Amino acid sequence: MSTCSVHPLPYRANPAEYFAAIRHAPGAVLLDSGRPTAERGRYDLLSAWPEATLAVQSDESGSEFLQRLRENLTQLGEAALPAGYELPFVGGLIGYLSYDFGRHLEQLPHRAVDDLHLPDARFGLYAWALVSDHQAQTSQLVFHPTLADGERQRLIKLFSQPAAEIAADFKLHGPMTPDISAQTYAQAIARIHDYIRAGDCYQVNFTQRFRAACSGDPWAAYCALREACPTPFSGFQSLPDDGAVLSLSPERFVRISQRQVETRPIKGTRPRGLTPEEDAANAAELLASPKDRAENLMIVDLLRNDLGRTCRTGSVKVPELFSLESYPNVHHLVSSVTGELADDKDALDLIAGSFPGGSITGAPKIRAMQIIDELEPTRRGLYCGSLVYLDVRGEMDSSIAIRSLLVKDGQVCCWGGGGIVADSQWQAEYQESLTKVRVLLQTLESL
Repeated sequence: MSTCSVHPLPYRANPAEYFAAIRHAPGAVLLDSGRPTAERGRYDLLSAWPEATLAVQSDESGSEFLQRLRENLTQLGEAALPAGYELPFVGGLIGYLSYDFGRHLEQLPHRAVDDLHLPDARFGLYAWALVSDHQAQTSQLVFHPTLADGERQRLIKLFSQPAAEIAADFKLHGPMTPDISAQTYAQAIARIHDYIRAGDCYQVNFTQRFRAACSGDPWAAYCALREACPTPFSGFQSLPDDGAVLSLSPERFVRISQRQVETRPIKGTRPRGLTPEEDAANAAELLASPKDRAENLMIVDLLRNDLGRTCRTGSVKVPELFSLESYPNVHHLVSSVTGELADDKDALDLIAGSFPGGSITGAPKIRAMQIIDELEPTRRGLYCGSLVYLDVRGEMDSSIAIRSLLVKDGQVCCWGGGGIVADSQWQAEYQESLTKVRVLLQTLESL
C-alpha cells in the first residue's frame, strides 16, 4: 500500500484563515469542529479542486449512486499515513446527502414540492486535504500518493502565504419569515396526534422553514454564524452559481474508525437561561423530563435497529444514555449507540441501512417519513441530511444537518423543528422550533 506524504504548516485554531486561500476554488469545502473543547471536536478538514464531482441523478437508485462512490474511492486507491501520524482523512470523498436522498433508498410519496432544486447528493473526490488537529495543535497538508508533485508544491506555496483577508459581506433584504402560519403548524401537530392515536407511529419530526431574499458572499454569513454559534459538526460547502451549504450542527450521524461505529442522536432541548441560576434550572428540567427521555429512548431503539443491519451480531451497544450537552443557544439530551461493522459490510452499506438519521424522522422511520411528506409543504433538501467525509481507508464521519442553511438562487433558507409525540403541546413545540434557530436568524438579520 502506498504512503501519503504530510507537510506541516503553522497551526491555526481558526480554519477560516486557511480556507480564505481557497474560498473561490471549485469544490471548496470545510468541515469545521467549531471551537473545540476537551469533550467535543478535534479536527478541521478543508480541501478544493476535486479529482471528480459526483451528483446523484433524479432516476438513480441509492444503491447505484453509493456504488459509484465506492468505485471512485477504489480508483483513487488505498493509502496509509506515515508512521506516527493520526489523521482522519488521507484522500477520498467529501460532500453532502440531502434529506431527500432517502427517496433514492425507500419508496416514498411525492407530495412535498421541490422548490429548491438542489441535487439530492453531491460529493467531490479529493486527493489532498489540510487538516488541523486541535488536540495536538498542528496543521498539515496531507497528499494522497496519486497527487502530482507539481500540485503538491502549488498547494504548499498557496498555504504558506500570510492569511488572506476577505473583504466580503452578506445581507438579507428583509427578515427571515416562516413559510407556514402558527395556525397551520398547530393543524399539522393535530394531524400527527391523530396518526399516533391510530397506531401509525410513535413520534414524527415536524419542521418549518424560514426564508429571506439575500445577496453577497455566503462565506461572510458562515463566518458570522460560526462566531455566534460554534458547534462540533459545522461545515461550509460551495455550490455552483455562488450557492453554498452552511451548517452549524451539534449532532453526529455515524462515525466509523477502524470499523468501530458510533451514532449520537439528539432528542430533547431546552433554551439556555439568562442567568446562571435559570440556566442550571433549565438543564436540570431537561435531564429530569420523562417526555424528553421517552423521546430519546424511542430514537435510541430505532438506531440500534438501523446499526444492526450492518454491524456484527451482538456488537450493538448503548454506552451512553441521556447525557447533557450545552451549546450557546440550547441544552440537548444526547445518547450514544455503538457497534462493529460486519466483515462483509463497509461504510456505504452503513449509510444505505441507516439514512436518514432516525432522530430527525421519527418512529417507525418509513411511516414517519411518509407523514412528513404529507404535512411539510416543501421538501427539506439539505436540512436533516448529512455532511460526510469518507476516506480510502474506510474512515468516515458525518453530521445530521440540523441548524443548517442553504444559500441558493438569491435566497437563504433555514429550518427548525422537533419530535412530536402523544403528549406534545403544539405551542411548546412551536416555541422550540424557534428557539433552535433564533441565534442563526438573529445573526443573519444583524449583518
